[in-house]
Amino acid sequence: MTEAAPAIPASPEPAPVPSWGLGDAALGWFVVQIFSQIWAVAVVVATGHSGEDFDAWPLTVVALAQLGLALAFFAVPYAVTRVKGNGIVVDLGMRARWSDIWVGGIPGLLGQLVVIPLLYWPLLQLLDKTPSDLDDLAQSLGDRADGVGGAVLLILIVGVLAPIFEELFYRGLMQRAFLKRGLSPTLAIGATAIVFGVSHLQLLQLPGLVMAGVLFGVLAHRSGRLGPAIAAHVAFNMVTVIVLLAA
Repeated sequence: MTEAAPAIPASPEPAPVPSWGLGDAALGWFVVQIFSQIWAVAVVVATGHSGEDFDAWPLTVVALAQLGLALAFFAVPYAVTRVKGNGIVVDLGMRARWSDIWVGGIPGLLGQLVVIPLLYWPLLQLLDKTPSDLDDLAQSLGDRADGVGGAVLLILIVGVLAPIFEELFYRGLMQRAFLKRGLSPTLAIGATAIVFGVSHLQLLQLPGLVMAGVLFGVLAHRSGRLGPAIAAHVAFNMVTVIVLLAA
């Protein structure tokens, strides 16, 4: 009696080539800005703070207003890669390892504690500014972080949500879209960093934001994953949060 030959398992089919590109990233950026503004206005009106200056908003309102930005930064890459690619894990490298904590975290800390002061020392002297002028927005949030609840919200807003979702959009979708367009890694990282910095609409902080964007972009490109860039971004932002909460 002859035995049947064992079946040879079929090799997995390669993932289809994503069809999304720079146009999707650019359109997505505008969608994020418009949606986040509409969301913020809706939150302010719903909570009864319309007509008040930003500095008068409670931290809870700020957190709810920023939630729209976070949701949009996640939703756009998710939708684009879902419809025109293989999802955020395969297409954008939304993966992390435990080693990312120090692979990205240490450069993030050094960037905030060493590189930023060295970068701004001559600029602040030239403009007759002080280091406190760099933290006006963050200080405004810190002043409203009363009690444990306020501190937790500040950590979530500045230290966790912003790094995760901004990296997913900028270093995940936009930087890779520039690369797909044919730009060299240096130009793709630089262009993404400039867009990242300008998007914060803070002129004095722009050089530091661009520098940080370059750091995050290099980490993401070299590793092929977003984990190191997210860890660096979290460490970079958490230094500011800790300083504010300790003040």
